Order: sequence, then C-alpha cells, then structure tokens
Amino acid sequence: MSLLIFTTVLGAAFLHALWNGLVRVGASRVHVMMILSGVQGLIGLAVAFAYPFPEAKVWPWLVASGIIHSAYKTLLTYAYEHGDLSRVYPLARGTAPLIVLCASATLLGETPTTPEVIGLCLLGLGILLLAGGVFSNGESRRLLPYAFGAAAATAGYSMVDGMGARVAGEAGGFVGWLFVIDGLIFAAVMLGLRGTASVPRDRNVWLIGSLAAAASYTSYAIVVWAMTKAPIALVAGLRETSIVFGVLIGWFVFREKMTRSKLISIGLIVAGVVVTRL
Repeated sequence: MSLLIFTTVLGAAFLHALWNGLVRVGASRVHVMMILSGVQGLIGLAVAFAYPFPEAKVWPWLVASGIIHSAYKTLLTYAYEHGDLSRVYPLARGTAPLIVLCASATLLGETPTTPEVIGLCLLGLGILLLAGGVFSNGESRRLLPYAFGAAAATAGYSMVDGMGARVAGEAGGFVGWLFVIDGLIFAAVMLGLRGTASVPRDRNVWLIGSLAAAASYTSYAIVVWAMTKAPIALVAGLRETSIVFGVLIGWFVFREKMTRSKLISIGLIVAGVVVTRL
C-alpha cells in the first residue's frame, strides 16, 4: 500500500468518525440526520448523472441497499439519543465485522482462518466488555439494541453494496443512486415516525447536517477509490481506525467519561478488527 493510499484512507476513517460526531453535536439527532441524508441524496444525484442509467437487474440491489442504509441511519440516530459517541460508535462499528465473519462462515460455508478466529475472540470480548459497561456506569440500556441493530445493518449493506456494484459493473453510479434512494426512504421513515417535528428549521442544524453529509460522502468515495488501488482487506482494516478517532472525538470534544474498562474494551475491538484483516 502506497503512502498516498495509506494517508487518504486514514483521512476517510477520520471523516467517518467526524460525521458521527457532528450528528452527536446537534440538539436533535433526527434533524441533523435528515439534512445529512437529503444533502447526500443531492450529491448522489449529481454523481449518478455522470454515469449510464442503471439496468433493470441493478435496481433490486439499489432498493435493498437503500432500505438497509436507511435502517442503519434510523437505528444510529436513536442510539445517539440514548448514549455517548465513545460508547455507541465502537459498538456499532466493531460489531459489524464480527457479524460479517459469522455470516460468511454460516451462510456461505467459508472456514475462518486462524487470524480470523483470534480476531473474532478479541472482538467478542471487547464488545461484551463495552456493552457491560453500560450497566456498571448507569447509562441508558436502550442504546444497546439500537447500536447492535446499526451494526447488523452495517454488515448487511456492506455485503449488498459489494454484490450490487459488481452486478452494475461500476461503483460510482451505483453509489450515487443508492444515496438518492436512501435519502428518500429515510425522510419517509422519519416523517412517518415523528411527523413534521422531524423537519429541521434551525439554520445551525442545516450547517451541521450539510458538513456531516460532505464528510460522509467523501469518506465513502475515498474508500471505494482505495479499494480499486490496494487490497480490499488492507483498506477495510485500515478504515476501522475510525473507531479510535470516534473515541478521541467523544473524549476530547464532548468530554465524555473515559474509564479504564472502556479503554480496554475499545482496544480489544480495534485489535480484533485488525487481526481479522491480516
């Protein structure tokens, strides 16, 4: 992996943690996520027009991916309403690789390698410790199902996006239309759940949401580009350093409580992700 790819993927990891932090900044997580999804959709539409219109065989993948992405954003939004960035983000990001590896072994019959088994054990232990900290520190337990649900959705869209882009034959147009569909579905879901109260009106929230959308889209584009230039496993593993950035943002920016057990559990999650990518 060249130095250019290495530094850009690290930048993408930081941007991913940053947009999650921006969602955490807003007084209303729903409002920020609504703007993020809408702006992403507009960016996606502009990008999509630069590519040929998707064939009929691609649309089932696009719709499925859009639904899963919307579920991910909905669950993540609710998770941040009940928990800190340094608790929710590592659970959501760290659990996803564990789900993917288990699903591959169970559904596809793929035998895990020795590093993957070791990584699974580290991931599992770290996740258990981090989730257990919710009970010992008196935090809201309602964050757990939302965080784990967001992780499951992450694992789902990761597999669907990869397969869908292969069916489409290119990633750029696929990702563009994906964000258009995702934005429409997420807006419909939030309006259904919270009505007009989900519509943002504050100017500062619009600024935060737009910045989050730009960071999110740029991060996704960098990772897709890097995977065409370097081994996918190396890029995916390096991208998970976003967990570290997320924890640091929660700690230094939001002054979230950082206990020894939280640091140990997050260290185990990061180590587990890295080992499974070896």
